[in-house]
Amino acid sequence: MIVVLTGGTGGAKFVEGLRQVAPTEDMIFVVNTGDDLEWWGLYVSPDLDSITYALAGLLSRERGWGVKGDTFYCLQAMGELAEPNWFHVGDRDLALHLVRSKLLAERKTLTEVTGEICKKLGVQARILPMSDARVETRVMTPGGELSFQEYFVQRWYQDPVKSVRFAGASEANPAPGVVEAILSARAVVIAPSNPVTSIGPILAVPGIRAALRETQATVAALSPLIGSAAISGPAGILMAAQGLPVSIAGIAQTYGDFLDILIADLGDQAAAQALDRPGLRVHCTNIIMRTAEDRAKLARTVMALLPAEKSARATSEA
Repeated sequence: MIVVLTGGTGGAKFVEGLRQVAPTEDMIFVVNTGDDLEWWGLYVSPDLDSITYALAGLLSRERGWGVKGDTFYCLQAMGELAEPNWFHVGDRDLALHLVRSKLLAERKTLTEVTGEICKKLGVQARILPMSDARVETRVMTPGGELSFQEYFVQRWYQDPVKSVRFAGASEANPAPGVVEAILSARAVVIAPSNPVTSIGPILAVPGIRAALRETQATVAALSPLIGSAAISGPAGILMAAQGLPVSIAGIAQTYGDFLDILIADLGDQAAAQALDRPGLRVHCTNIIMRTAEDRAKLARTVMALLPAEKSARATSEA
């Protein structure tokens, strides 16, 4: 069994690639919920949605989020009614938020609700939120603190970033099955997601990082950077704000206490050679996922790097 930690558009693209090349019913996807928000009175979980859509074959490849072929008539009408419409929710996407909010109002947990939605959409893989508790990514800027969606979507990540925190993380527990999956996996893969705001909230939930250190599974991570630039989004900006090198060295540092394999771009071969660390293997390949074929090829490369069976893992001090 393989566990995938994921979030963001890079994570969704990679999961779509996995769906093309491997039996995802043998995988467990642990998904970031730090981006969740209440929108028009509904509970929206963007990363859970994207991973669910990717595994259901419904993800919009053009946008990297939402449902392919969706319309936005409700969004337009809400704007005409002077309601906020900066967070783009499609009409078919809205149906999922309605169902989730209804089930949560019936006092079901986010894990239970996610399982029901997967069943309704024919997703055989197991998708788990990182926690059933509310954890919110907050971005501190010179103008004040913003939710991640305010920073990323409403303001197009133009504000300088002073720091990032995960409100509620220290009091949260991992969702049922998350720690057990990591400990029993033959491999754990960290998707090419923003290490600060897509993977960071997952690792901030007490018990998850400890499980990654303890597991005998091989832990591999894909870089979302090429050189000193993010492939997309504000990963570089946020890494710098957290005092991390904006490079694959920064990715290795972020995951250094549990990482076995780092998958980087061919353009980072020189930087990979400089990452001479006992117990860490760096593999360079094309990590840009412009097409479905790119996504499948990268997923196939990652799968080939993972052990066929669970084996004792040689850990070392980061």
